[in-house]
Amino acid sequence: MEPIRIDDPDDGRVAAYRDIRERDLVGRQGRFVAEGKVVLDVLLGSGRFEPESVLILENRLDGLGEVLRKLPAHVPVYVASRTVMDRIAGFPMHRGVLAIGLKGQAPAPQDLLAALPVRALVLVLVGIANHDNIGSIFRNAAAFGADAVFIDATCCDPLYRKAIRVSVGAALKVPFAAFGEAGHFTEALERQGFVQYALSPRGRIDLRRAPHAERVALYLGTEGEGLPEALLSRLDSLRIGMAEGFDSLNVAAASAVALHHFHAARV
Repeated sequence: MEPIRIDDPDDGRVAAYRDIRERDLVGRQGRFVAEGKVVLDVLLGSGRFEPESVLILENRLDGLGEVLRKLPAHVPVYVASRTVMDRIAGFPMHRGVLAIGLKGQAPAPQDLLAALPVRALVLVLVGIANHDNIGSIFRNAAAFGADAVFIDATCCDPLYRKAIRVSVGAALKVPFAAFGEAGHFTEALERQGFVQYALSPRGRIDLRRAPHAERVALYLGTEGEGLPEALLSRLDSLRIGMAEGFDSLNVAAASAVALHHFHAARV
């Protein structure tokens, strides 16, 4: 690997990195941005995603030798000064490590379902539109051994730069797929033998007393509104017991508590 020096922010070879904040809002034509040494390492070991290129701050290069040795030989490594890198990205990049990954073909939800093990723990996300929450949920999913995350069309993209960063790369590691109508997907999970629980402050069953099963699907909804009534009326609902006078947690925190409960039964 021979680093390629970039001295011009308008160099076409680093066009994919230009104006990261703004372009993330409209997409990158099948690409995503990975930020930081840890996330780059996860990208290179993910197996699902391929790196297209890497852009490194010049004073970070020496400390990345072990990670960069995992790069395929054809992937270019660009090196720039802080001034040039900040102008390319559009704002100061204190981590000094960026990579462009290729999204590739997204798996169909039925294919991901079919590939799950006999004992499986999955998350089903409905309406999670906050990138910090989606990133934190993926981090929790990785920490507590969730086998997959399924997202509906109203969720934000787990491969948005901030979501990947908040997840510490877990969004590149935990398998995920997008589904269409929630009712039909619930039926698909039922056919696959999943016990399905909806998380809600108004849940009928205390999480601590929730029965364990070989296959469990946990549904999480958006902040405030929560899950749609149609899902809550159809599924067994769980609540997280807490101090009197307080009835809810941030959705990411709720995911950690619920995942821990079901993960503990598997280890």
